Amino acid sequence: MSEPRASRHRSQPAPLGATYDGEGVNFAVFSENATLVELCLFDAADPSRAVSRIDLSEKLHHVWHGYVPGIRPGVLYGYRAHGPYQPAQGLWFNPSKLLLDPYARAISGKLDWRQPVFGYRRDGQEPDPSMALDPSDDAPGKPKSVVVGGGFDWSGDALPQIPWHRTVIYELHVKGFTQRHPGVPPELRGTYAGLTTPAAIAHLRRLGVTTVELLPVHEHLDEGQLVRRGLTNYWGYSSIGFFAPEQRYSSRGSTGGQLDDFKQMIKTLHQEGFEVILDVVYNHTGEGNQFGPTLCFRGLENKAYYRLDPADPQRYQDFTGTGNSLNTCHAQTLKLIADSLRYWAEEMHVDGFRLDLATTLGRQSRDFDPRAAFFQIIHQDPVLSRRKLIAEPWDVGEGGYQLAHFPVLWAEWNDRYRDAVRRYWKDENASVGELGYRLTGSSDLYQSSGRGPWASINYVISHDGFTLQDLVSYNQKHNEANGEANQDGANENHSWNFGYEGETENSEIISIREQQKRNLLATLLLSEGVPMLCAGDEIGRTQKGNNNAYCQDNEISWLDWQLSPPRQALLEFTAKMIHLRHEQPVLQRRQFFHGAQIWDSAYKDLAWFRPDGQEMTQQDWSGAQVRPLGFLIGGDAIPALDEDGKRVLGDTLLVLMNPLAEPVEFTLPALHWGVDWGIAVDTSKSEPVPWRTPAGGGVLLAGRSLMLLSCPTRIGR
Repeated sequence: MSEPRASRHRSQPAPLGATYDGEGVNFAVFSENATLVELCLFDAADPSRAVSRIDLSEKLHHVWHGYVPGIRPGVLYGYRAHGPYQPAQGLWFNPSKLLLDPYARAISGKLDWRQPVFGYRRDGQEPDPSMALDPSDDAPGKPKSVVVGGGFDWSGDALPQIPWHRTVIYELHVKGFTQRHPGVPPELRGTYAGLTTPAAIAHLRRLGVTTVELLPVHEHLDEGQLVRRGLTNYWGYSSIGFFAPEQRYSSRGSTGGQLDDFKQMIKTLHQEGFEVILDVVYNHTGEGNQFGPTLCFRGLENKAYYRLDPADPQRYQDFTGTGNSLNTCHAQTLKLIADSLRYWAEEMHVDGFRLDLATTLGRQSRDFDPRAAFFQIIHQDPVLSRRKLIAEPWDVGEGGYQLAHFPVLWAEWNDRYRDAVRRYWKDENASVGELGYRLTGSSDLYQSSGRGPWASINYVISHDGFTLQDLVSYNQKHNEANGEANQDGANENHSWNFGYEGETENSEIISIREQQKRNLLATLLLSEGVPMLCAGDEIGRTQKGNNNAYCQDNEISWLDWQLSPPRQALLEFTAKMIHLRHEQPVLQRRQFFHGAQIWDSAYKDLAWFRPDGQEMTQQDWSGAQVRPLGFLIGGDAIPALDEDGKRVLGDTLLVLMNPLAEPVEFTLPALHWGVDWGIAVDTSKSEPVPWRTPAGGGVLLAGRSLMLLSCPTRIGR
């Protein structure tokens, strides 16, 4: 077998990864402590068969590099890193283990856990106590990196650049959204291409969302314990390739076709007016703790890529609950993350990122710091600083809860919004003062940091937890299918005091549940801040009480598109609320409320009312008693501005909320607040009967219901 010869004069240490120039490929990989790095090429027709091993003899700036002429896109490759095997010192070099390229643009094949993929010896399923080096070659069972080319036609593509105040986020799973959709061709279901079929686009457009947030699409790992139970990591929060689109969602194969598939998805969604945000996982990798497999980072430069325990470098610092945490104190790891983000923004044209467990990325030596190097890199970057940036502002380590402490460019998942809204509609003892802040953009959290209401990503449901249907249907989680004795997932008591759990034939209970779903959705879409819906909640999706379906790649997780009349009605209600939000400028504020008479108007921009029609006093706000209340958003006080800075006439809105089981008589505010009120929404009915009532009149607000009234603005009259 003849081997290509590396050309010294053409070899370059940058860019990292495999770069095709039309005549051959330049390979470059970082390793500070390796003594030699070998490039291994494999037969694309038989990925288990190596066709060549080439020493990367050039090294500059700790980057091993070499140029191989004559090879083309589609070639499979991996690395073997020679060096000290000293786990107690944090060094895990083992040339018997094939390693993925951290900068691979595509990955082909899956990990075969039956192969010797661990760097150390094992006794069956258990580690050998000595942790001695395992010399067995694992290449036949390893996924391979793929050389890719360029050439995608991006002509005509433009980022929609939807401003934050007009954004409505829709969180979905690429596969789960279309896997059961009868309008999507069978061969495209569960793929990037399936997400852009007319049937999928029609639903997004009908719903009225502006921004699709995709659960992780980086190449990820199915953990060994899941595979042994016949399950997979469906959500994908176990990244192993930060530049590689997940191959399992590709309709064009896994040797580079996944790139074109992904790019075409982005281009089509942009053409249809939708933004795409990626949920990205840079806080850890799928290699796990010191007992995990050697797949990539561990075998190339463990001490650079991972946070090690200073007292025992064989072990990892774990702020993520996954066994390891990426070392954002090391320049090379920061470069890897920044290069990856920039690649998805510039080369793949995505519109923004939601960073999973983002507190970990802001930890310096140990503690979180909003001035950490990671945030400074993003802040000064001319590309990334202009993309939408969303933090999940916590991790599982000490001091990990950092809501409201992220820098100025960042929006944050606001779990205090979620909890306050749930408590209110469950009629639990909770602070109405807390609720007031959450409904109006959480100024107590974000105003002092120089951010606006857009910094609060409001949600009641996300992928992680009960679906909306299950939230109002189950008192306890039912995660038995996960194979962990129902011990996984959150242990909150979600009882809604209906007396029934799960499916029931009791028509009264069914009616109350439908009403509570409308209450939660209406509250979300009438709140200031950026609303986020979880895909399927608008059609009553159930996971049968599973609140941690991360490993359920089946009908537990996939959306069911066979809509019964109640599910169809819920879809229509949700779409109505989203379109109403788009139509009402006062629901798209860029600044926080003042709550006082301002500018040239005699009217407040925000006021809160008791059921007797009087403004709430400080005493009314104190205590933890849940009570009916109303709030008015004054369309007269601060006229909304369009994108050109011109005034837009919006209505004044009055929201009445009653979490109690019994109805409440509300007196509408006095004349100077509004003259003639018309009903827009009544969650006690699937479709309210239109009527109007004058100021000072009374309305009967049904138990467990929300009512939205509107009054035309009087600006210019």
